[in-house]
Amino acid sequence: MPHEPPEGQSDSQRDSRQGNPWGSPWRYVASAPNLAALPPEGPVEIAFAGRSNVGKSSLINALTRQKDLARTSKTPGRTQALNFFVPDKPGDSGEEPLIALVDMPGYGFAKAPKDKVEDWTKLIHDYLKGRATLRRVFLLIDARHGLKAADLTVMKELDTAAVTYQIVLTKADKPKPGELARLIEATAEAIRKRPAAFPEILATSSFKDSGLDAVRTTAAALIDWQGGRDLLDTAP
Repeated sequence: MPHEPPEGQSDSQRDSRQGNPWGSPWRYVASAPNLAALPPEGPVEIAFAGRSNVGKSSLINALTRQKDLARTSKTPGRTQALNFFVPDKPGDSGEEPLIALVDMPGYGFAKAPKDKVEDWTKLIHDYLKGRATLRRVFLLIDARHGLKAADLTVMKELDTAAVTYQIVLTKADKPKPGELARLIEATAEAIRKRPAAFPEILATSSFKDSGLDAVRTTAAALIDWQGGRDLLDTAP
């Protein structure tokens, strides 16, 4: 059953807000290095998962048009917690955030002590399997390399947990057009029988600003009217 807009809000207000969560500035609201530090469940969450240095933070910055929103680094493994971002509170309207983007620690290679990498890996897996407001995982795959063993492991866990995920290719400007088309075809075949995989594959380049509108549209379509005030109020 579709969710109804909040009481007192017109259809035009609803459609304006629902169709364009990207029209406002975004801001950081919370960082969770462990499950106990997670903010209260509120708005729809879309998590950005992928191997270290796949470009999660860069994609979030490109989508929100804020180059310094999510911390980026050339050193894999610099993101060491789940970082939450929401559209800024719209003036004094009292409206709740529609959506939260979650920048996750990269899995796989990271320049960090083994015990810390193990902690991050457990955090990632526990969050992906147990967050009720997690609507979709954008599983980022480097278009230069395609699916790797670590990606397949995460996909298997998401299939088991029945958490919908969608492949988003990053750095799609790097391969030649023919190579990119073949990668998309091979990736589509690899996920065809996976129960939790969303079939549409999105190809993006944060450097070229390509494919971003498709990701924005996909994310906006996942918004519903779950409450978001608790998450918003965790910010200083």
